[in-house]
Amino acid sequence: MLKDIPQRPQKPRESGLTMVMDKGLSIRQIEDFLEVSGTHTDIVKLGWATSYVTPNLEDKLKAYLNAGIPTYFGGTLFEAFIIRDQFDDYRRLLDKYDMKYAEVSDGSIEIPHDIKCEYIHKLKGQVTVISEVGSKDETKILAPYKWIALMKAELEAGSWKVIAEARESGNVGIYRDSGEVRQGLVDEILTQIPEEAIIWEAPQKAQQVWFIKLIGTNVNLGNIAPAEVIPLETIRLGLRGDTFSHFLNKTEV
Repeated sequence: MLKDIPQRPQKPRESGLTMVMDKGLSIRQIEDFLEVSGTHTDIVKLGWATSYVTPNLEDKLKAYLNAGIPTYFGGTLFEAFIIRDQFDDYRRLLDKYDMKYAEVSDGSIEIPHDIKCEYIHKLKGQVTVISEVGSKDETKILAPYKWIALMKAELEAGSWKVIAEARESGNVGIYRDSGEVRQGLVDEILTQIPEEAIIWEAPQKAQQVWFIKLIGTNVNLGNIAPAEVIPLETIRLGLRGDTFSHFLNKTEV
């Protein structure tokens, strides 16, 4: 066995989460994905509202369930119900598919934040809530104090984790349009919000490397493409050039 390999907690874990985005995988693709990457995947998001148009949704959810990997519908589906004043219908949908997790977001629509927190509070008795902070609109740039206030309020309302928005492309929210991390923003957030409470959307390799070097092996990362789970795990363990020497001779990671 190799020495100086960072320790990863066993699943289910509270930190070091890898959240994968499924944008429309087939059952066969899910089986192939789980065969090689299931061990390293903590939770799967069915991206935005793809679940609404997935014809074999029950079979997909069952495939992940049988592998012991929880799933949840993307926050855009929640927003699609909310903007149509169908919150109760959304809750019934969660029950219909026996969902254990749900995402509450406002990246595509504007919801008064106290109302968003009410949705979180109501849903937390039904499911484990993951809420998302940040807009999908690249022109809407929140000040660090605002990010902190929103995250604090949502955690207090009952969110298990808060997601820092970046979209699947990784060029909004906590990133500039070039994909570069807004370093000052992240540093400010971490002065007030516990790192284990945040899932940083980081679809690009450079973003994953940056957060692992800043926070450590067991940083929570999201919007990971299925084909990138194994590569990400090697980055977490210092087994890829980007972090090869980062963890050597370190007793704490």
